[in-house]
Amino acid sequence: MYCPFCGNTLGNSRSFCGCCGKSVQFLPQSPAEGNAEGETSQASSKSQSTTLKTFLEYKNIKTKERSSCFLSKKNLKPDLNKQVQVNVGVIGRCVDGSLKPKRGKTLPVSVHPQCSAKELLQAAQRKLKSFNKDMCEGPYILLYPDGSEANTIPGSEKPFTVAQYKTEIGKPYHRITLFLCLQEDFERQENSDSESEVFLKNQPGDSGFSMSDTIPTETPGHTSTPVVDTKSKADKTKYTEDDDLKLLISDSEDKVVLTTGAASISEHNCYREYTNMYAPVVIDDDDDGSSSSSAFEDNVVAIATSEDRLSTSDIIENLAHTIETGSCSRFNINRADVWDGALRAFKRTSYNPNSEMVVKFTDDAGCSEEAVDTGGPKREFLTLLMDHLKDRHIFDGPSGRKYLTCDMTAAREEEYYLAGRMIAVSVVHGGPAPRFLSRDLIDHICNKPDFNATITDITNNEIRKVLYEVENAESLDALRTVMIRNSAMFQTAGCLRYAQTVEDRKTIVRDYLRWYIIFRNHFQIQRFKDGLATLNLLNALQQHTSVLADYMCYSGKKMTAADIENLFGVEFSLAGSNRRRDESRIMGYWADYLMDCEEKNEGVSLEDILMFATGLRALPPAGMQPRPSIDFIYNSTFPLSNTCGNVIRLPVSGSYEQFKTSMDFGIQNSPGFGQP
Repeated sequence: MYCPFCGNTLGNSRSFCGCCGKSVQFLPQSPAEGNAEGETSQASSKSQSTTLKTFLEYKNIKTKERSSCFLSKKNLKPDLNKQVQVNVGVIGRCVDGSLKPKRGKTLPVSVHPQCSAKELLQAAQRKLKSFNKDMCEGPYILLYPDGSEANTIPGSEKPFTVAQYKTEIGKPYHRITLFLCLQEDFERQENSDSESEVFLKNQPGDSGFSMSDTIPTETPGHTSTPVVDTKSKADKTKYTEDDDLKLLISDSEDKVVLTTGAASISEHNCYREYTNMYAPVVIDDDDDGSSSSSAFEDNVVAIATSEDRLSTSDIIENLAHTIETGSCSRFNINRADVWDGALRAFKRTSYNPNSEMVVKFTDDAGCSEEAVDTGGPKREFLTLLMDHLKDRHIFDGPSGRKYLTCDMTAAREEEYYLAGRMIAVSVVHGGPAPRFLSRDLIDHICNKPDFNATITDITNNEIRKVLYEVENAESLDALRTVMIRNSAMFQTAGCLRYAQTVEDRKTIVRDYLRWYIIFRNHFQIQRFKDGLATLNLLNALQQHTSVLADYMCYSGKKMTAADIENLFGVEFSLAGSNRRRDESRIMGYWADYLMDCEEKNEGVSLEDILMFATGLRALPPAGMQPRPSIDFIYNSTFPLSNTCGNVIRLPVSGSYEQFKTSMDFGIQNSPGFGQP
């Protein structure tokens, strides 16, 4: 077949001419070409049908394989044999008779979701007694966070189960917290709550009832206001000063009645002590100066005596009451760079200092350590953080007498505020105190006028040299010459003056030191104080400076072997057994080992031993909870420790040399929680 336009031979495709490009579709097809095209279309249709059939078969096979590997949600059933973890703490009776949770006693307990209150109580007792050797034998009862007994689901008669309680409160298992309480304390609390009347009796030494302990008022518009009635309506019984005088306060009556009786119900003088301690001193115009001075001195002595009775642990415990055990702030820390992980955590918008701290350490490879933070990792992290903080460039001065210095980069990054907040969080959460700040800085923060800095506190060599020249000037001319030669330096500090006598050199040096350490860094100190105000630590520090200042500053007192020996309790085996004999011998090795560590400056120190056992290098202001204890291990050559429970396990060695070698090697080569 040829193209009618150009005469070119046409191929199989006859829609267009390959030479001239014109359409030739109007030309008729030959029978041979028609048969060839028909066979081609049939073969193509058959091939497509075979391919489609093969694909559908393959799709059905893969669908069946995938469906066999997955279950629909309606067919999923919970694994009742899988254990879950809930938190169980301890509630104890306080001095005022109320029940409050004890710090550092909350531990995770693994139980089945369908376990009852009795089963959970037994599991919690086993776990807590194994980690806290100072727990009483019981009997204990299980309480909800509000103090009610956990027998049924609150608001219903359904028996308590962990799964049902979790469904009702809508929290995951690891966020559920219950408490153990001694049955005796719980019953005593119920009895005290059920009493509607409280009797107050005057002390034996009092001559009579003091009207200063009460405020007699009578307001017609408020019938609930107490009214003092010294005479009963039923009988006009008179009382004398020798009779025992009682004050009856009833919830069912609207008045306070004074009655007499020989038997005393209970004796309380807390309100009188409070008024004596905190009541303002009232000086009458008729009194002479001697009586007013005496009253003022007595009041000052009473306040000082009350402050002396407060211990550091009591102050920190009061501050820690704001910590919420139901929430937590997580810290992911790498020991190779503690500061970086701490900054990320403290700058996080979701961080709350009132929440519990959960610290997770990572090794150099980035793998998480298999450890649950029940106190040990937190104390170790805070110890490493305080060690790193003292070397930050925001602090200047000799070792143990650090003060703040100006650094604009640190000021832009709010490092002064973060440093104060880190110290407050460490102290209140049971960690170590800084123990490296200058006493002059602490006195200024606490609004104390004392200032005892010396030239040795200045680290700048040029400034220190000039101050030494001023201090050692032997004549008035020499002093004036030094002042004129360094007039720019003294004028910047506002200390440039015309010396009148040689004795003015002391005043010049003292004023310059105060400016250099305090006034020059006013902004930095203010931001540092803002950080210390976290968890109300700044207020406590200003009110109890004499108690807390020693933990903020370097005291110079070193830990002794006797301190460590008295700090740890001992868990011996049964008296008269072979193990008891070996353990007594190991305790002798332990005492000698502590004395060797105290005398030698090389190798293991007493601080290293305390760090190995508790995660702390010094005793914290909040006290050591639980008390450190010593246990013995028979299947290991090296010592082991549990920093969560403050337990160190000593190896039972055959000789003292073997014991000392094992202890040195185990402590010096133990990363993390003391595992060798």
